[in-house]
Parts: sequence; structure tokens; C-alpha cells
Amino acid sequence: MIADTPGQSSPLYDPELDPGFEVIEPEALTCPLVFSSPHSGAIYPRRFLERTRLSELQLRRSEDAFVDALFEGGCGLGAPMIRALFPRTYLDLNREPYELDPRMFDGRLPTFANTRSIRVAGGLGTIPRVVGQAQEIYAARLPVDEALARIDRHYKPYHARLRGLVDRAQHNFGLAVLVDCHSMPSGTPTTGETRARADFVLGDRHGASCAGVLIEAAEAELRALGFTVARNKPYAGGFITEHHGNPAINRHAIQIEVSRSLYMDEQTVERSGRFPEVRAALTRVAMALTASAATVARLPLLRDAAE
Repeated sequence: MIADTPGQSSPLYDPELDPGFEVIEPEALTCPLVFSSPHSGAIYPRRFLERTRLSELQLRRSEDAFVDALFEGGCGLGAPMIRALFPRTYLDLNREPYELDPRMFDGRLPTFANTRSIRVAGGLGTIPRVVGQAQEIYAARLPVDEALARIDRHYKPYHARLRGLVDRAQHNFGLAVLVDCHSMPSGTPTTGETRARADFVLGDRHGASCAGVLIEAAEAELRALGFTVARNKPYAGGFITEHHGNPAINRHAIQIEVSRSLYMDEQTVERSGRFPEVRAALTRVAMALTASAATVARLPLLRDAAE
């Protein structure tokens, strides 16, 4: 039970999100991978929909729709997956816990809230203000207590459980490889508007969040399957990749962005005929990461090698 979170009788309680995330465990833990899908949730609480000025379909177009299903083949390889059940428009788990825009709320934010980040300025904080083409989500300001309740009830437990899964992988296998699973609008450029769009963007915080052999293995597998791949542009990895990736202690994190046009209709938010192909490709990537992780596990810790 989380302290100071609204109970079931509270007006801040959303019964549709009890629980707000779930963990899919494999039949047996046989590899050091951990999959996180923070943006694929599609349960829209009634109270949330009543507050928004947008239709549910407009909101759904910002989802990383079906991404959890795309990566679920990794569970068959012996890895767990944690996935949010609520949408990113309700609460964005790939942000700092308190990246909050004071213009959105009635009441005073805590003094420790980060109100000046680039993401907050763009309307994409922990409680997002906009979706898509800068479309405002809410028809009126939210009570500050509601924002804080979402963070306490859903954000903190998700990250605590994710941390536990990463800890367990490292304890069992000597290292952990977190795969943060996302999708991107097909219009996202890789390095500039004049360049072709990539099918996949792999992010490792420009080499800071995972061993090079891991991202190289993922990229090589995708290219061998005929896909175009970019690294770190325009997505180098968000809070989850940055927070959990520390190769110096054999905790690795890689963000994988999949172009939505590969596997779904972006307007109707429905799976396309290529969905099974992309799902199979990502299972192959998981296999490649598992094989590469075995190599990394035999290497000395980076901090030891530097001494």
C-alpha cells in the first residue's frame, strides 16, 4: 500500500486503473533482458475523458499503440516485461517524476518540481499538456492534488517494480539489459527533413547507457532483415534509459523506437498486415541481444578495465 495516495472512496481515484501496470513473467528466467513498455497503455479512465477537449481517437494517436505486443516475444526467451495500462497522455513514465507545468494546475506545485525543463516547455511533462500537433489535452486546469496522486499511485510503483526487475536480472545473470520499448510517428526524421525516415531508431544516450556491442548487435540484426536503422537521432533515450543505464556496473539500457507505419494504420490506430513480420523481427533482435549479453557478461566491468 502506498502512503498518502487516494483510496477507493477518493474523488481522485480512477477505478479503471487498479492496477495501473502489469508484469508479464516468463515460464522461466533464462536471460538478463528486461522489457519496459511505458507508453502502450490504452485504458482511458472516465474522469480523464471527461476532462479532455479531445476525442479518444485523437488521444490514441499519441499512444505507442500495440508496442507491448510487438515486443512480447521476448518473454518467450525467458525475459519479463513490465507495461503500463494507462496512456501516456494521462501520465508519462518516461519523464522525471515531477516535470510539471505550473500553467496546467490549480494550486501550488511542490518546490522540488522541475518546472523549467525543455520537455515541460514543450507541453510534454510528466502530466502532458499537449499531444500531436500541439493540441491541448485539457479543457480546464487540473487540481495539483490530482497530478500528485497520479504520480504517487502509478509513477512511483511502476519505477519501483522496474528497478526490482533490473536488480533481479543483474543478481541472476551478472548483468541486466533493459530494453525500453517505444514507437514513433512515421513523419519523424532521422537527422533532418531531407533525409529518409528510418524504420527503427536505437538510442543509447550516445554510448552512455549500454555497451557498444549490444546496440551493434541490435542494429546488425535489423539491417540483416532489410530495415533502415538510425542511432540516437532524433531519439537518444529518455528518462528510463538514462536512469537505468550504467554500463560501468553492468546495467545496460537501450531504447528501441519503431516507426508506426511499419505495423499499424496511424490514423485509425489499427494493426496492419505487417504486424506479425515486425513482431518476429523484434523477437530476432531480442535473441541477438541475449547472445551479445553473454559476451558482455564475460568482460570485466568497465570501471575495472580502466584501473
